[in-house]
Amino acid sequence: MKYRLVSTALSGACVLLLAACSPNAGEADTGPSETASAQTAPVSAPDTPADQASGQTATDSEASAAFASLIEDFEAWQAEESLQRRAQAGDVEAMSQWPDISRDALNEATQAEIGFLERLQNIDPEGLSRNDRTSYDVLDYLLRYSVELAPYEDARMPFSNDSGFFSWPSYAAGSTRPRNTEQAEAWIARLRALPDYFQANIDWMNQGLEDGFTQPRLIAELAESQIASLSDADTLSSILMAPMEQLPAGMDEAEKDRLRAATQAAIDEAALPAYRDLLAYFRDTYIPQTRTSIGISEVPEGREYYQALVRYHTTLDTSPEEVHQRGLNEVARIRAEMDEVIERSGFEGSFEEFLHFLRTDPQFYAETPEELLMYASWIAKRADDQMPRFFGHLPRLPYGVRPVPDTMAPTYTTGRYWPGSLENGVAGGYMVNTYDLTQRPLYTLPALTVHEAVPGHHHQISIAQELENVPDFRRDSYITAFGEGWGLYTETLATDMGLYTTPYEEFGRLTYEMWRACRLVVDTGMHYMGWTREQAEACLLENSALAPHNVRTEVERYISWPGQALAYKSGELLMRDLRAQAEDRLGADFDIRDFHDTLLQDGAMPLSALEAKMLDWIADQEAQLADE
Repeated sequence: MKYRLVSTALSGACVLLLAACSPNAGEADTGPSETASAQTAPVSAPDTPADQASGQTATDSEASAAFASLIEDFEAWQAEESLQRRAQAGDVEAMSQWPDISRDALNEATQAEIGFLERLQNIDPEGLSRNDRTSYDVLDYLLRYSVELAPYEDARMPFSNDSGFFSWPSYAAGSTRPRNTEQAEAWIARLRALPDYFQANIDWMNQGLEDGFTQPRLIAELAESQIASLSDADTLSSILMAPMEQLPAGMDEAEKDRLRAATQAAIDEAALPAYRDLLAYFRDTYIPQTRTSIGISEVPEGREYYQALVRYHTTLDTSPEEVHQRGLNEVARIRAEMDEVIERSGFEGSFEEFLHFLRTDPQFYAETPEELLMYASWIAKRADDQMPRFFGHLPRLPYGVRPVPDTMAPTYTTGRYWPGSLENGVAGGYMVNTYDLTQRPLYTLPALTVHEAVPGHHHQISIAQELENVPDFRRDSYITAFGEGWGLYTETLATDMGLYTTPYEEFGRLTYEMWRACRLVVDTGMHYMGWTREQAEACLLENSALAPHNVRTEVERYISWPGQALAYKSGELLMRDLRAQAEDRLGADFDIRDFHDTLLQDGAMPLSALEAKMLDWIADQEAQLADE
């Protein structure tokens, strides 16, 4: 699999890493007494007959044939290029490899994508079925931005503040389940290949040093601390031996012992030296030559690069200036709602005093990691209990509540979702950061939980994984504005679900919404308008109850990943607007379950395509009501 920036279109940070390394939201709800039992069969995207039944025109046979041919060729190319897909198909050779990130490989991939894009643009989407038009929109987005961003060679900065190529072996180990000796030996071969993979990334980083295209020094230093943790022999062995703990129960014990010994030898002789050499490279070569500025606009062609990233992550034809102003407007609106909640709480004092109270009173903090995980699990089960009231279709894949691994936790975000796979026997993971409990307030936990688990990321991603009658890229694509927009939308939906039980938890929800609004201001501020890190942190500290540690790690994330933070509010604002339009136009006949199922049933897509689809759905509902 080629390591491309387009790969980030298929996933968020951890989603991408897991996929790349794997071997193998209502006032108008009808209430539980009026709903049918939730479906559990895979959902099929609407195809031509359904389109015609809803009044849409028949497809143009020439356009449909050309599009079908393009998809067939594109899918075959992806299947060959993707180690993950080859491994899932049983290709043991693919299970033993890391991505090919050589310049020749990346250039070859770009040329192929240019060819696919040219073919796509020669097809009239108006001649396609609704299902195919969605595929067209998604493929156009993926190819267009991959081609546009390829010249910036982001492989020169192959890590962020909390993860990178050096984290991939950890993710791979956690998702590898050898079913036989051959697959186990493929994992051993993969470990033996780690030095070459690390060197390929070092080669790109050296190119970045030569070009002045590096991560800021503070981000490089954070990466260095993670590499140092992974360079500990006991820590690394514990992580990379994990697949050997998953060997089939029926395998001969002597064979298991042999495979475990071979794995340990590969760790000692290849993986551990690779990490220690990488650590020395960061300390002696890379960090001393990195830039001290924080904005991506400070690197060569950085302003143009950021403008492209803004369009890519928001999926909108917009500018940094427009996004910045949208953020300022949202900050003002949410701050007014916060003041109302403080008044309802009965707290007597200023806004700043209320924030100090939330950040320091022991009642708002767990005393042990286990207590924090238990709170998160209890909220997750309450959310599970409400799901059939708001959704007609529920995915088959379950999820668990897990702590963020110790080697990542100090620089990791408060929580995140790690996708699972029914095929590989891995549940989805709602990851809760238990590092430094004084920075993990319980009043934000309901918002965090629904965003990362259900009805947020686990629900949305698992439904996409189960889609039928769609190309593979429709199941795999993680378009950030859609996925993170949905996650943020569900934080408000949790109000309708009754998951916020105190004014403090409601303020926690608004804190999270303010957090995402400040992202619009902060990200554009640092990367395009010359803001300092202190200015960015002040926006969050002065307008939300986020803990200072969380603010620091969040701002570090925005510094290291330009533009990604802009996607959340962009998607959420559209989804809230679409629901408001549906409620206004359909009135008492608005069905919250149907609205949510329709929004999610086709998987991720650019926001313009989502808006067009949902407006068509509203119009169709109105037409059906008029006929009754």
